[in-house]
Amino acid sequence: MTTTLKDSQVSVRLPTELKDQMEIYAQLTGRTKSYVAIEALTEYLTGRTPQIEDLKEAVAAADRGDFASDAEVAAVFSRYAAKKPPGAKRASTKRQ
Repeated sequence: MTTTLKDSQVSVRLPTELKDQMEIYAQLTGRTKSYVAIEALTEYLTGRTPQIEDLKEAVAAADRGDFASDAEVAAVFSRYAAKKPPGAKRASTKRQ
């Protein structure tokens, strides 16, 4: 990653252990601490942002009552349920 005039500077307080880990990783990979921090934040936010957006949309859909009925859920489960071979016994759920 190269720094350009469009880049911004951010100051973050890190726990000492995390700072030490970042420095070790930077040394092992031959990268700068800034590069490691940018890559870590990019990976984290790229993965998390869509999850949060999807979760918020799911909550909004549920609030609107826009979700599957019990019968629809049961139909999906029965469609994909594993079929027991003839003569197979059900696994016991009793604790020994």
